[in-house]
Amino acid sequence: MTSSLLRPRGRSRALTTDRAESAGRAVTGSTAPTRILDLRHPLIAELARRIEMPTAPGVTAGPAGQLAALRRAHRLIATAVRPVYSVQDERPASKVLRLGRGSCSQRLAVLESVARAAGVPTRVRGLLVDGVFWHPRFPRLHQLVPDRILLAWPEFHLPGLSPLGHPTAPWLPVSELFGGLDELGERPGGRFTNSGAETLFDALARTAVDWDGATACPAAGPGSTCDLSAYVLADLGHHDSRDDLFARHGQALCGAARLIAEPVLGRWSAGA
Repeated sequence: MTSSLLRPRGRSRALTTDRAESAGRAVTGSTAPTRILDLRHPLIAELARRIEMPTAPGVTAGPAGQLAALRRAHRLIATAVRPVYSVQDERPASKVLRLGRGSCSQRLAVLESVARAAGVPTRVRGLLVDGVFWHPRFPRLHQLVPDRILLAWPEFHLPGLSPLGHPTAPWLPVSELFGGLDELGERPGGRFTNSGAETLFDALARTAVDWDGATACPAAGPGSTCDLSAYVLADLGHHDSRDDLFARHGQALCGAARLIAEPVLGRWSAGA
């Protein structure tokens, strides 16, 4: 049993048509602020200053320097924002920083905000993920896990990125922030299991998080895989911002369910 009753209504047409529509339109991303990506807030601006992005107006420093700065941002956020199970995906990034706690989605939003504040355009890929993927985190509460969860997966526009190493160049998915998926899959430590204290956000720096089924993950041992594509119920294509994605498709839970769940889940540490 899964909690489909808690899902927002009125999204069926968007789920079936959005991939085709996004393929037919230009999704260029942006460095503009949004309600979620409130990059002009002093907390976001200060974090952007700390990563020392090697860019200036009208100047491109090259993908290597930009990558290094984005990796620094990821590490700073991982330290500054405690992972919890918050269900408020539309919470502004500055508030996540101020609270010092956030879900994977919220921590990714902070990373996007910092990237935009540092002059790197971002966009998101919408993935509708089976709620079963989160069952290991709630072994006795499966019935309360939404049957599908909308994931805003960021991508960063890095001019000069090699198309040989990155087929989606000049866009770099956050999955490849710390290396190609094959490279990450060969590192010791195994695949991401979505259990324990490690979250999706943290796992990005260690192993392959592969939504497209392109990675074997041999370091995890015989028969193991980093392929998470079986959990993807729908690929909703690219959107200029996570605000656009959530406005079109809603969040995992309806507003009333979020209001009830947030006071508990918003403080519940991942892995606790």
